[in-house]
Formats: sequence, structure tokens, C-alpha cells
Amino acid sequence: MKTGIKKVKLHVRKNDEVTVIAGNDKGKSGKVLKVFPQKGRVIVEGVNIRKRHMRPTQGTPQGSIIEREFPIHASNVKKS
Repeated sequence: MKTGIKKVKLHVRKNDEVTVIAGNDKGKSGKVLKVFPQKGRVIVEGVNIRKRHMRPTQGTPQGSIIEREFPIHASNVKKS
């Protein structure tokens, strides 16, 4: 049995302008920041914003809550 990374080709690439066609952010558009071909997911600028709790560090002794983009499935976006 083969074990390895499967080759996957997506219809979008980094820096493409896309529009979200399904999900909570339907209708929003933005630029593709990062592509994860093996998982079939993409990160789009300004879409799927989630709050991330950061633990305290020397730089931020209080810790913080930051908002950042999380991946969405590539089938939920189309080129615009």
C-alpha cells in the first residue's frame, strides 16, 4: 500500500481575487492569502474571522485576544 502525499490541483492560487459563494461569509470577496492543497482549503483576506486567545508571553504579559482569518474550503469560493 502506498503512503504519501496526494497531488491535488485547486482552481484558485495565492493572490487570486475570489468571492465566497457559501457559508456565513457568503457574498464577501477578498484576496487569497494562503493555499493548503492537501486539505483543499484556502485563507481569504477578511473572511472567516475568528478570535484567537493568545497565552501570556514576555512581550505580552497580559496575553491577548486577536482576530485573524481561518481557512475555508476551496469549493466555497469562486474567482471573481
